[in-house]
Amino acid sequence: MRQADPLLILGGGLIGLALAHGLARRGVAVRVLSRRRSEAAGFVAAGMLAPHAEGLTGDLLALGQRSLALVPAWVAAIEADSGLACGLRPCGIVVPFVTAAQRDAYPTAAWGEALDRAGLELEVPGIGATWQAGLLFHQDGQIDNRRQLMRALERACVQRGVAFEEGAEVVELLTADGNGVPPRLAGVRLRRADGGDHVLEATQAVLTCGAWSAQLLPGLPVFPVKGQMLSLQGPRDALKRVVFGPGTYLVPREDGLVVVGATSEPAAGFREGLTPDGQRTLQDGIASLLPEATGWPPMERWWGFRPCTPDEGPLLGPGPLEGLTLACGHHRNGVLLAAITAELIGSALAGSPGSKEAPATERLRQAFRRERFASES
Repeated sequence: MRQADPLLILGGGLIGLALAHGLARRGVAVRVLSRRRSEAAGFVAAGMLAPHAEGLTGDLLALGQRSLALVPAWVAAIEADSGLACGLRPCGIVVPFVTAAQRDAYPTAAWGEALDRAGLELEVPGIGATWQAGLLFHQDGQIDNRRQLMRALERACVQRGVAFEEGAEVVELLTADGNGVPPRLAGVRLRRADGGDHVLEATQAVLTCGAWSAQLLPGLPVFPVKGQMLSLQGPRDALKRVVFGPGTYLVPREDGLVVVGATSEPAAGFREGLTPDGQRTLQDGIASLLPEATGWPPMERWWGFRPCTPDEGPLLGPGPLEGLTLACGHHRNGVLLAAITAELIGSALAGSPGSKEAPATERLRQAFRRERFASES
């Protein structure tokens, strides 16, 4: 796809950057509009690549598995364009259980290696006494999204000629006059840092505003789920696997930093800030999973907003306006699904959706369209 006016990416988080980079690599002129990139979920997530450890099912599992397979080549392209490492670690993920029966009933148990208590202790030395069984998913892993991936993606986009406008809040989608069904996108109304409103004409845009997407499209089934997190500085190599417990996970970086997450607070809406209850929940989770880590010094505490849908799957594909594409609602799997989102949306917008995997690709395209929600207007 080539056009005189750039395609607009409405939102400069991980999904927006992944799409911008992928489209630019396909020869599409792209402009990213971002109110404040630092608030994006890509900067606050733990970076797990965990379709199996998360226990995903059905089409969402298939989407996650497909994306996981794309990640190495996706990361290689970002690193080649940026000259920066993304922090990809195929370290494997351990999911602990109280009983072997719980382990064997896990939705993705068939993809994991079954562990007894001795196996758990071998993979996660010092794991809490509560946990008597586990699954090791060798194929799952992590990426250092906060410190490496986001920075590398931004530089890769710049190197590929992507234009950026930071401090530009999209406050309205504009439509063309006429009787078209659906109506056609004609542009966006921006509120820039100087406080003034400006109209930017556009016939093609992708909505990647994360948890804020429904503010531009009222009725879109995307809502925020707040999560609080923290990090600890552990001894280097004290934890070699990600540990994905119920309600709390431990993600060890290569330098010994351990990211701990995350609360799930759907009732909080967009209420910012840390809370004593949220931080206590994380501390209790640390004590349960790895008691010795309660003595590791805390490094940072933060919060963010996951963009959730009623079925926790993303919205991918045509929006309610002709020329507007949706790429939002990734919930807790935005880092995992960035690669497949860039592939599915990028190939469609660039006019090259066909591939040797066309039937599987088309199934995924259809499974995550907005029409699956009857209440979406």
